[in-house]
Amino acid sequence: MHENKVSLKHPRATSLRIRAKLVHGFEIGVTSAFGLFAHGRGEAFDYLIGENTTDNAKQAIKAAAASLLLGQNSVLSVNGNVAALVPEELVKLAKTSKAKLEINLYHRSKEREEAIWKVLQDVGAKEVYGLDSKYHETIPEIHSERRIVDHRGLFIADVVFVPLEDGDRTEGLVRLGKRVITVDLNPLSRTAQMAGITIVDNVVRALPLLNATVRKLRKESVESLQNIVDKFDNQQNLSQAIQHINRRLNGLAKAQGAQSAGGNPE
Repeated sequence: MHENKVSLKHPRATSLRIRAKLVHGFEIGVTSAFGLFAHGRGEAFDYLIGENTTDNAKQAIKAAAASLLLGQNSVLSVNGNVAALVPEELVKLAKTSKAKLEINLYHRSKEREEAIWKVLQDVGAKEVYGLDSKYHETIPEIHSERRIVDHRGLFIADVVFVPLEDGDRTEGLVRLGKRVITVDLNPLSRTAQMAGITIVDNVVRALPLLNATVRKLRKESVESLQNIVDKFDNQQNLSQAIQHINRRLNGLAKAQGAQSAGGNPE
């Protein structure tokens, strides 16, 4: 089903439209079958969060925006799911933050790289790194295809935005001294735990907010931006995300129990 065929009256319309985008991405060679599984896992955590952007996620977005603006060589990493879900917002973010775009895939093939490049071109991208093998470098101690990066982009980046990332490469990028920003609905994942800034939110909600925040902060001084980054504590951020899920589940459990008690008079 194409996203435009999903009725807005359907109670799960937003979720169905997201799924339709991923399926379309799979059909045109952008998303891998494994990416569909990854989305299902993330969607489960979105249920737990409440399918809304939390206050602590907004604080992480603010720190992420400041970090991208402070970066001397900021790079946005693009995988299949991100290209299928938020290509326009990603290209906008590259322009507003003056960051580079680089395609980096776990299940790498020339066909998928070219399909993603076409999607990005269609929404305004002018230059994308990672496609030309003569510039390829390898991140040590990573055993997936994501170890291959562009010497002009991710290899020399100081700030890296890696939404919907895998944990081993996040760890590898951190080991290289890069400030890693990720979007991950699971605050317990290795990616979320290893990153310097974790936005615990759905990427389709986080990217528009991140773009808006970058635009808002662009005129701030370096000192002001650095203060935002220095005050951010990712471990505290993750703790707040887990506490939010815990409070929400406790509240739902109590409401369910009260409903059960009310429906079974003695």
